[in-house]
Amino acid sequence: MSRSVLTAPVFIVCVIACGIVAEEKSKDELFVANPLTEKGSFTPGIEGPVCDAEGNVYVVNLKKNGDIAKVAPDGKIEVFVELPGKSVGNGLVFDKKGMMYVADYTGHNILRIDPKTKKIDIFAHEASMNQPNDLAIAPDGTLYASDPNWDKSTGQLWKISTDGKITKIATDMGTTNGIDVSPDGKTLYVNESAQRNVWSFPIKADGTLGEKKLLKKFEDHGFDGMRCDVDGNIYITRYGKGTVVKLSLEGKVLKEIDVLGKQPSNICFGGPDGRTAYVTEVEHKRVVQFRVDKPGLAWERLPKK
Repeated sequence: MSRSVLTAPVFIVCVIACGIVAEEKSKDELFVANPLTEKGSFTPGIEGPVCDAEGNVYVVNLKKNGDIAKVAPDGKIEVFVELPGKSVGNGLVFDKKGMMYVADYTGHNILRIDPKTKKIDIFAHEASMNQPNDLAIAPDGTLYASDPNWDKSTGQLWKISTDGKITKIATDMGTTNGIDVSPDGKTLYVNESAQRNVWSFPIKADGTLGEKKLLKKFEDHGFDGMRCDVDGNIYITRYGKGTVVKLSLEGKVLKEIDVLGKQPSNICFGGPDGRTAYVTEVEHKRVVQFRVDKPGLAWERLPKK
């Protein structure tokens, strides 16, 4: 009798402790998604995640179109800035100095934000853009912007130099969307949402592009944002399928990760070691996260204290 009385509380404590250990283990397990924020915590315009060196994630359109949220590593959310006028952000990137750049698709601008002062200025403007959609940054600070025309299922690409000069560098494409630069700065990757193609372009010495090469074509579901890791593998959100696909440099599918919602819109890497992927997901209007094996390239380039 006395033995059974003593064993019951011990068993309960063990069950609770084991549950906690199992939960922590699942959070650290590679390529297994779990929510960072609550369902419905953003508007349907949730997009453009980017991480700073402190582990915060910045995401557009929290309470309304036109604001940018700051999400702490524990999931706490606050409004970081509100963009001026009718500007609405989509893609976000940081440069090596810690300045944030925003693809303002309604104003046809690339905005620049100083995170310390929260001062916002128009870094570049081009009225002939369809809409600057997503951004990538090269090692030398050159920006590249995808520019889709959703109604016509066409798109183009732009180069924005470090002094804000904009140059059109590719035309006659499909619905250009996700975009990133390889670790060595010599290749630009771009996907086309409607056509489900992933292209690679050699980047010339002057920042313009050579002839494109088809890296991978998918037979179903659309694409949205994408980012490289430090080894050059490409992570692409599969909008409509509810996954993120990991592609090798040769275009081989290495992994496909369920992100707990059918409409992942974009992805970034951060956390204390750069090995946490953060995905914006439209169906449930939240941010989800999963651990990866190698740090994200953009995180690797961030200024560290």
